[in-house]
Amino acid sequence: MSFLSFSPISLDLLSSNVFLTILAIIISGLLKTITYRKHNSNHLNLPPGPPGWPVIGNLFQFTRSGKQFFEYVEDLVKIYGPILTLRLGTRTMIIISDASLAHEALIERGAQFATRPVETPTRKIFSSSEITVHSAMYGPVWRSLRRNMVQNMLSSNRLKEFGSVRKSAMDKLIERIKSEARDNDGLVWVLQNSRYAAFCVLLDICFGVEMEEESIEKMDQLMTAILNAVDPKLHDYLPILTPFNYNERNRALKLRRELVDFVVGFIEKRRKAIRTATVSSFSYLDTLFDLRIIEGSETTPSDEDLVTLCSEFLNAGTDTTGAAIEWGIAELIANPEIQSRLYDEIKSTVGDRAVDERDVDKMVLLQAVVKEILRRHPPTYFTLSHGVTEPTTLSGYNIPVGVNIEFYLPGISEDPKIWSEPKKFDPDRFLSGREDADITGVAGVKMMPFGVGRRICPGMGMATVHVHLMIARMVQEFEWLAYPPQSEMDFAGKLVFAVVMKKPLRAMVRPRVQ
Repeated sequence: MSFLSFSPISLDLLSSNVFLTILAIIISGLLKTITYRKHNSNHLNLPPGPPGWPVIGNLFQFTRSGKQFFEYVEDLVKIYGPILTLRLGTRTMIIISDASLAHEALIERGAQFATRPVETPTRKIFSSSEITVHSAMYGPVWRSLRRNMVQNMLSSNRLKEFGSVRKSAMDKLIERIKSEARDNDGLVWVLQNSRYAAFCVLLDICFGVEMEEESIEKMDQLMTAILNAVDPKLHDYLPILTPFNYNERNRALKLRRELVDFVVGFIEKRRKAIRTATVSSFSYLDTLFDLRIIEGSETTPSDEDLVTLCSEFLNAGTDTTGAAIEWGIAELIANPEIQSRLYDEIKSTVGDRAVDERDVDKMVLLQAVVKEILRRHPPTYFTLSHGVTEPTTLSGYNIPVGVNIEFYLPGISEDPKIWSEPKKFDPDRFLSGREDADITGVAGVKMMPFGVGRRICPGMGMATVHVHLMIARMVQEFEWLAYPPQSEMDFAGKLVFAVVMKKPLRAMVRPRVQ
């Protein structure tokens, strides 16, 4: 969920041909690199980390480990501590896995740590001159875009206006699950259904126009293709390989053009509806047409900028929300007594009518369940990459401009110094008063599924509304059971835009007797 959340790294390296290329690069760059690093080591006291090779840094060590990146980082934290340095080609990462350091950096000294690193060349193709909320550098453009999104779309009053959109999407979700269960002896794929429901809600809120099923599927395919395209590749860490990336760059440019051509049609449809006063609802797009990108200027977003901002809005809240629902249903299957208690709370609160989002505030167990889902299964392993606006220090180490600062979320939300039995799914920890956490981080960082500080996810309120409502409706309508019966849940995860279950969850549903 992070409503605006993407992976800082997901590499698939190295083929033998690429490795030979890297060896050639090492030989040609060896003397230059040694001289450069020797010179700079006299001036910088970076956090500790594994020694790397010239030019490629720790890339080869990571790929040789055979681990996912978060697993590799977990091993390094045990050796080097809660703040460490990792070099991946030309990119230097400072990885932080300590709650107090996260609070100091992002809350106490938020302005210093509020910018973003420079985007990769492929991402720039899709970011339209960095006119995005999530990747814009800290400054007037970012302030304008974020202020518009928060004030005009994500305020509590505005969220309430979209209640009918969410109700319609939830009704369709329940019908999709019923239909799939009828056709498959009670079996349903959880992630596919939950992410589709989240996507439909965001489409309606973003464009304010009703789309045919074919258009929804086309839009979803394009959004997924974009996320695949911007996933970091080897040349992003070794720019010297960029000349070998000609075909990939052309594919990215072609995809961008296809996206623009497709989405501009819906933009024009909405623009015409506003011009002719035939609109009966509000949309995110409405707030962007006349937005001054920099306050006081006359510059408004171009059509390409509008495509970028709408794409960001859709991509940011679809896979992360779907993943949260998949993990949540898996935990409720593995903990049937909690599922039973949650159903009882829903039943006692609303009776036989469908759960409405206005009921959420009355259901304390539901709130605790969702908070525990976000603690145990944050939507990403890392927040969006941060950068510093000026050279500074943290924990006695130098933090130079230009490095990627990555906050490793499980290192915080599973820290035994903060949480009792951190690996256990236990919503009661939030009910008994034994433990609690302010997920905004203002009162102290103990978990940060949406990030914290100035770059906290602006869609946190919307995302939590969606997760609460989807979990409540799905538990109200169905009892969720393991498949095959009595089998154990496999809680291994993997990163696919968001952190999803490595073995996708296919569950058995049994309709409740209303």
